[in-house]
Amino acid sequence: MSQSSLPAPRSGRAGFTLIEAVMVVTIIGIVAGMAIPKAGYSTYLPSSGARVLATTLAYAQRQAISQQSDIRVAFDVVTNQIRVHEDRNNDNVIDQGERVAFTSLPEGIAFGRGAAAARPLGAATVSFTRTQGVLPVLVFRRDGTASENGVVYLSTVAGLSTGHDTDTRAIEVSRATGRVSWYSYGTGSWKDGN
Repeated sequence: MSQSSLPAPRSGRAGFTLIEAVMVVTIIGIVAGMAIPKAGYSTYLPSSGARVLATTLAYAQRQAISQQSDIRVAFDVVTNQIRVHEDRNNDNVIDQGERVAFTSLPEGIAFGRGAAAARPLGAATVSFTRTQGVLPVLVFRRDGTASENGVVYLSTVAGLSTGHDTDTRAIEVSRATGRVSWYSYGTGSWKDGN
């Protein structure tokens, strides 16, 4: 090979140091953080809560079918929890040996409708009329049907305190099929969230 075809030796350094690379990544993260609108987070949070509740209800319905006994879902609006009781003897009492599971709503989410318009199935935070103890309860039967049509409203804690109604979600249950659907409220109307 001739001398002219070899690359010339480099002077100085090549590439970035670790500190320079970390600084670039940090600056990109700060710029991206400022670019992401807060509305995106406030939309995600209540939808996440609606999915948690809808998934819990769908699980309860499947359990009722597979175990061939009533599954009672109670809504504790004070502690923002959902209680699922596998009522094996169908007596509406939590007996020893019957499994009870609790699901908490995501942090920052609470039961409530706030200033959003009511859905046709009811205006109450939890419209189910049956109770277990003092809690409103929805019963899924062994054929997958529900004890009644009803709706449960969720919103962000901030949305409830400020009247920000676009944070509100409605989770509805059909009595005949036990099907769970959820809706989001925005610009004065409800939209299907499924």
